[in-house]
Amino acid sequence: MGFLFTLIAVTMWASFPIAVQQVLTDMDPQTIAWYRFAVATFVIFILLIKNNKLPHLGQLKGKTLLFLLIATLGLGLNFFFYHLALRYIPPVTSQILSPLSSFMMLLAGVVLFKERLSFYQKIGLLCLVIGLAIFFNDKLENFLTFDLYFQGILLAICASALWVTYAISQKLLQHKLEAQQTLLIIYLGCTLFFTPVAEIGQIKALNNAQLGYLFFCCINTLLAYGCYAEALNRWEVSKVSALITQIPVFTILFANGLFYFFPEHFTDQQVNALSYVGAAIVIFGSLTSAVGHKLFRKVAK
Repeated sequence: MGFLFTLIAVTMWASFPIAVQQVLTDMDPQTIAWYRFAVATFVIFILLIKNNKLPHLGQLKGKTLLFLLIATLGLGLNFFFYHLALRYIPPVTSQILSPLSSFMMLLAGVVLFKERLSFYQKIGLLCLVIGLAIFFNDKLENFLTFDLYFQGILLAICASALWVTYAISQKLLQHKLEAQQTLLIIYLGCTLFFTPVAEIGQIKALNNAQLGYLFFCCINTLLAYGCYAEALNRWEVSKVSALITQIPVFTILFANGLFYFFPEHFTDQQVNALSYVGAAIVIFGSLTSAVGHKLFRKVAK
């Protein structure tokens, strides 16, 4: 069951950028973010009421309130920048950049918490740099002209950095509030943050297929993280981590498969053969960083 839950989580995360891109043609990035946060807030609110675990206002003071505000801004802007990036770059490109957040988190741990990078994490970081350079082998002109594709890359990188801000703030809150209480406050804060700028009525412009994609985007985070949590309870952490690093592979398969069968609805990924080599190196680097200490120990035996 642990494998099945992990596979569902990976499938959800891998398909998300493909789905949200279908909605972005008729809905603003901030409006999509509003709907995602509003649905998440409602679901978690119901769960906490059912379990009589709603947070108390007395808990929201001092550093706790400060970290909640930082986490709310970090996650809210992460959603917005990621959605906006997908207007300019293909889903595969966004997923190849996603390991940046993990490595930024590692570096933040070194700077803020005086943690040390392991040998395999250093190898993974080196693979990330080399792999990204190879992946973007044919995009030098895009970078030099600062075109929309390059702007999409920068937006995706900003989204990764903002996610790290959110993750660190949530880490600092883990002894102050329960995880679901923290998420409720953050999701509610993000919903309120986007309310003044969201065009909620844009949902009327969506066709039935787009409504389905929007619904999928709204439940994606809740379902993916729920399955991920169940997987960790039922399977070894190293095995879960190893499969999670393969999310870009699933995105490549989904995106290319959908474009092959439905080219009128899905976009070409703009990736050449050498770029796939770079993608493989990035994925190998993520795998090495996550479970290299166990993977190579078994190979040595």
